[in-house]
Amino acid sequence: MPLTMPNKPINILSTRPLDAELLQEAAGENIWIKCLPFIETTVSINQDKKERIKTLSKSNNKIVFTSMNAAEAIIESLDGVKPTWDIYCMGGTTKTIIKDYFGADSIKGTGKDAFSLAEGMIANGTKEAVFFCGNIRRDELPQLLKEHQITLEEIVVYETIVTPHIVTQIYDAILFFSPSAVDSFFSINKVAEKTILFAIGNTTAKTIANYSSNSIVKPDTPEKNNLVTKAIGYFAINSNVPSSPLGAEGLH
Repeated sequence: MPLTMPNKPINILSTRPLDAELLQEAAGENIWIKCLPFIETTVSINQDKKERIKTLSKSNNKIVFTSMNAAEAIIESLDGVKPTWDIYCMGGTTKTIIKDYFGADSIKGTGKDAFSLAEGMIANGTKEAVFFCGNIRRDELPQLLKEHQITLEEIVVYETIVTPHIVTQIYDAILFFSPSAVDSFFSINKVAEKTILFAIGNTTAKTIANYSSNSIVKPDTPEKNNLVTKAIGYFAINSNVPSSPLGAEGLH
């Protein structure tokens, strides 16, 4: 059943590419999404790192992923080998990728953000772990683990390149899928007072709040599709309500 269609076209900016099916679903609700990537990622695994990953794959290790990009980079480098790792990862898309390749039993803990993920590792008595990450990873997880005397080997397996664009159009909403995209966007842009800002998770939402006091909306779980669905549902429900920030959603 289609949702109540907004009485005027809703224009949304997505800071990353989206599947055609999602764009069509939104268009069916009179919601038009423009995709303009504000970051790019590239795998960064040289021969030395590949050898280290190969060595790690031969034994049981505690492994940490806070990004789907890191998970995909490692899976590609394993060339079909499926190690018996104990994996701690973010929920949402990252968890799905891990489960599909390594199996559900490999996942020993998940978190909605890096801080809660680290707390789970501490609660489970982790003594050491390997963190596959990007070149501009956040500090929350490494710092908290260090404070609890947990040895963490960090291996950068992908790089994030910021690709900011000047945005002149006023959008009803902007979709953010990572803190890096938030930083890239706000490095050269501001948002109109009425624009609703959608964040894929807690860390992204907190980063947005550093730049803007506009209303911030999050999906129940940090997945790309859920964020788009959340935006579609939001404007269907609020189709006759002014979209200036009313504080109804807030950081939640």
